[in-house]
Amino acid sequence: MSKNRFLFNKYVLVMAVSGTLFAPLSVYGKDEGPVVEQLCASCHSLTNLERSAGYSQQDWQTLISYMVDAGADTALNKDISAYLAEHYPVNTKRESKVVTGDLKLSFKYWQVPTLGQRARDPVQGKNGIIWWVGQWGNILGRLDPKTGDMKEYTLPSGTYAHSVSLDKNQTPWFLGNKNGTVGYLDLKTEKFKVFKMPNKNARDPHTGVFDEAGIFWFTLQHSNMIGKLDPIAGDIQLATLPTKGSRPYGIKLDSKGTPWVSCNGSNCLIKVDKNTMDLGEIKLPGAKTHTRRLAITPDDMVFYVNSGMGKLGRYNPKNGKITQWDNPSGENSHPYAIEYADNAIWFNESAKRPETLVRFDLNTETMQSWQIPSKEGVYSGLIRHMRMGNNGLIIHQTATNQLAEITWSK
Repeated sequence: MSKNRFLFNKYVLVMAVSGTLFAPLSVYGKDEGPVVEQLCASCHSLTNLERSAGYSQQDWQTLISYMVDAGADTALNKDISAYLAEHYPVNTKRESKVVTGDLKLSFKYWQVPTLGQRARDPVQGKNGIIWWVGQWGNILGRLDPKTGDMKEYTLPSGTYAHSVSLDKNQTPWFLGNKNGTVGYLDLKTEKFKVFKMPNKNARDPHTGVFDEAGIFWFTLQHSNMIGKLDPIAGDIQLATLPTKGSRPYGIKLDSKGTPWVSCNGSNCLIKVDKNTMDLGEIKLPGAKTHTRRLAITPDDMVFYVNSGMGKLGRYNPKNGKITQWDNPSGENSHPYAIEYADNAIWFNESAKRPETLVRFDLNTETMQSWQIPSKEGVYSGLIRHMRMGNNGLIIHQTATNQLAEITWSK
């Protein structure tokens, strides 16, 4: 859906190949509600509207401009935003709880060129370059944060990459979530090299990380597998998780290069033997517990977001002790992304509106949180992954097709 092809109804296509909306709603008579809702539903569920914090007409216009090119002052833009402001006004149904503190945040934003791509999972290399994938647009993107220059590459047909990782040479590797592939962009030739899964049941590579030996470890969520790729030999090995439906999601390495995996479908963490690929399952407390992602501190404490129960958790591999802390916004906050940075654990509360960023101080075991704005002040987004960059946290907002760098000071 890289050209944002939106179907108003079964007869009328309202977005040209150029990507510009052109028809005012008035041509459809009084049936504006179904028209607007079909337009929105062509890219995302209508529950996104129902569960939003709501906006004024001006803010709806701003938010729409981050999603599609509807024209800044067109009749179509005004009609859509007026309808949305009337039926989805500002509300506090999913209000987040903010915990104040001494730390101040600064945000620097970049709007990706192709709207509607669902930009996600940015990672910054040591050379400063930020790479991202636009999953719905089948795009691999490159950003130079010093100049703001961006370049987008169309991935091989059917890839729809879920994430991007960098090897020691700063080469961007992508995981083909829809066609069961792993690949990279050759920076000299600007051509793609693709590796296919050796097992037809390994369908959805998800998130990956390189170890010091250059081996690429990755998860396959719905396939319930973990993969290991030797880029030199081109060999891929796969291992299936012991519990059916565990849905391996996030993956990180500890100081010894051991991969750890979070389970999005079961209450578990997985420790991977890097030599044999034997999988050790650690059961976490609570039947509702599931973990989107994890972070590992320099002393090898494994922190995870308990997305199912609205908690931050810590597993101590040395003694097996598990500790959990309630999130500021409670059980239904659905923490999602997580990262270690500056002697703290950072994570977001993705189910709250506005979405919040939380910092857990490792020394005091206290939290501070902030509502996360989008560019120009609209509070929308959805962070699915965050990673520490050269100066601060590098995040994305899929709803607004934006990348951002977060820095902090006292």
